[in-house]
Amino acid sequence: MSAAWLHDIGYAPDLVVTGMHQLDGARYLRDVAQADDLTCRLVANHSCAHIEGRNRGLGDELTTEFPPVAGLLSDAITYADMTTTPDGEPVEVEMRLAEILDRYGEGDLVADSIREASPLIIRSVQTIKAALADC
Repeated sequence: MSAAWLHDIGYAPDLVVTGMHQLDGARYLRDVAQADDLTCRLVANHSCAHIEGRNRGLGDELTTEFPPVAGLLSDAITYADMTTTPDGEPVEVEMRLAEILDRYGEGDLVADSIREASPLIIRSVQTIKAALADC
């Protein structure tokens, strides 16, 4: 799943346009790297990006350009993002969410968006853990 590897590409300084790494990364993948539609949509919408998009006033652009992907694929990319640290080490989702809130700080738009998205993110992680337990 290339989207899991590429989901944070929008943080690259040369790619920042809107400041929303999910949207900037997906646009780069679509427009420059010519990545497939599903990969772009997963990158654009990972980890409840629709909440940050709405909070930035970019919600319509996000969903028009990159319609959300429902189901296990969406849950899987959120799981991959939210169960590893920025250094790639395994971590429990609650610790990852706390790290993000601490990194951005109180009152930051990203922190506020993650706080709002936390129940949905935790549910996605639980869904994938349950699916993995069934294997």
